[in-house]
Amino acid sequence: QVQLVESGGGLVQPGGSLSLSCTASGNIVSINDMGWYRQSPGKERDLVVIITSGGSTEYADTVKGRFTIARDNAKNTTYLQMNSLKAEDTAVYYCKAEMDYRSTYYGVPRRKDFWGQGTQVTVSS
Repeated sequence: QVQLVESGGGLVQPGGSLSLSCTASGNIVSINDMGWYRQSPGKERDLVVIITSGGSTEYADTVKGRFTIARDNAKNTTYLQMNSLKAEDTAVYYCKAEMDYRSTYYGVPRRKDFWGQGTQVTVSS
């Protein structure tokens, strides 16, 4: 079974910082792109940032200069460092990873997007 587990959400004051982590586990052959998305009530799920297996990044304009993504391939983990947080950053943050994996029933690797369970980030005074 392949899964992504997120941690690090919580409540923070405006201007504060928070870090999230996302760790993949299971029958993983390789991890390709990883990234973070967020969704607030009544809105669509939006891309926050993507990081490729080679380390290239693409940030949403709304978070450029404030958020930083990193990955530790040895730990199958990606991190999101969030600084200068604003109330508008309040959302459920989801980790996503495109992975090549071996399913429970088949030995042939398959490629699929996997999602974390989501973690709530609330920015409020």
